Amino acid sequence: MRLNRVIYLMICLGCMGLLAFGMYLEIVKDLEPCPLCILQRLAFVLIALISLIAAIHGPRSAGVRIYSTLIILGALGGAAIAGRQVYLEHLPPEQVPECGPGLEYMLNTYPLGKTLKIILSGTGDCAEVLWTFLGLSIPTWTLICFSLIVAVSITQAVTAR
Repeated sequence: MRLNRVIYLMICLGCMGLLAFGMYLEIVKDLEPCPLCILQRLAFVLIALISLIAAIHGPRSAGVRIYSTLIILGALGGAAIAGRQVYLEHLPPEQVPECGPGLEYMLNTYPLGKTLKIILSGTGDCAEVLWTFLGLSIPTWTLICFSLIVAVSITQAVTAR
């Protein structure tokens, strides 16, 4: 098996593991994800799908660059969302935005563009730290994971032959 395939498979499995852990926190620990968390999950799903397709395809150099670029774009989008949430978590309490309506309500009530604007602006729900590991919140960990995915994918694209 080519090294590119193994790396893409590892990215896919890593994303699936992160998604499974998110589901564990939601179902077992009863931590309801905020809208920004859901968007981060969608970014991990996108990255997992692209990397799975790349692992199955086993591309040569041009294909590696294309798949890696797509993964980088997904990871940068996820990192931007996670970065926004980390920013909201570190705001002083008086500057935290008010809690907003639930995602399902917004999707049913508002046009998609307005819903995305509200979600990306963040709400008080997104600023609340409900779980930490080694002193870092979930969005901080996802930001680290997205950054690692970007680094690995850049290395893949640059070293593709």
